[in-house]
Amino acid sequence: MEDLVTDEKSFGIRMIDTLEGRSKASLLINKMYSWRGYAGTHKLTDDPNRITLTASDKGEVVGTLTLGLDSPIGIMADEIFKEEVDSVRMLPGARVCEITKLAFDNGGSKSQMASLFHLSVIYARDLHNCTHIFIEINPRHRRFYEAMLGFKRMGELKTNPRVDAPAYLLVVELAYVTEQIEKLGGLGLEAATTSRSFYPLFYSPREERGIINRLKNIQ
Repeated sequence: MEDLVTDEKSFGIRMIDTLEGRSKASLLINKMYSWRGYAGTHKLTDDPNRITLTASDKGEVVGTLTLGLDSPIGIMADEIFKEEVDSVRMLPGARVCEITKLAFDNGGSKSQMASLFHLSVIYARDLHNCTHIFIEINPRHRRFYEAMLGFKRMGELKTNPRVDAPAYLLVVELAYVTEQIEKLGGLGLEAATTSRSFYPLFYSPREERGIINRLKNIQ
């Protein structure tokens, strides 16, 4: 499959829909999870409610995440945070999703990571009408998601059995994300440092509209 987004430095993001692609992403996940001391072997499967995106630099996969859409069987966060997830599901008009299997090689840049996050937002909000994104994170990463991306904590610290490590459940409203992209998207690294926000590293509103139109045309 061709890249959804490319730049002049041979960096690209694509949605993975092949066994080979899932295998490469799984290798990166296991490599980075093992490096961080997380337990288990993690394998991506072909699931219509899970959208895996990978970021590649000069052909090498440097980052991956999976967007999990809510369905009758729920999302992975329900395993230990069902009460918290249900409290958002019950909000009028709410449709939840989650980011899982996030891994980024040490060689990847902040801009590449921001591009991957932005594409997941577009898939969630514009292609699947989601209103809230959940993520389960290790306590040491909590400050980044709260301060730099506007996530809010829900519930108490629990043990995630999939990685045998402590985890917080965080959530962000996509309406808030949209506001930040309109305000800060595309302003670059200097603005990200000054504003203490990750959103200046996202695509600009104009670039975002072009990506949305392209994705809707290939659906």
